[in-house]
Amino acid sequence: MKLLFDANLSKHLVQALDDLYPGSIHVEDAGLGPDDDLIWAYAKTNGFVIVSKDTDFYRMSVTSGGLPKVVWLRVGNCPTPAIEAVLRSSFNDLSSFENDTAAALLIVSRR
Repeated sequence: MKLLFDANLSKHLVQALDDLYPGSIHVEDAGLGPDDDLIWAYAKTNGFVIVSKDTDFYRMSVTSGGLPKVVWLRVGNCPTPAIEAVLRSSFNDLSSFENDTAAALLIVSRR
């Protein structure tokens, strides 16, 4: 599963999570600016799951109901290692989500 990390997340997550989510990138490394529509189109075209902490992609997912899939991190203001831990501990949930053709949104929070 390839994740596309939104600008509100650290670029360091790409390398830190490469063992579980190979091929993942940060929006900045993809040459994408803050335009949510461009990020959405890029993820859809290139087979990425968008990971974000803000509500923009949550709203887009709810209204579109289709690809790309969105992981909405409901973790509050926390450091990058905590976000890494959440994504590591949620690996099975994310894998199931990726394989569920009917699911467009996964909400992930700290356990």
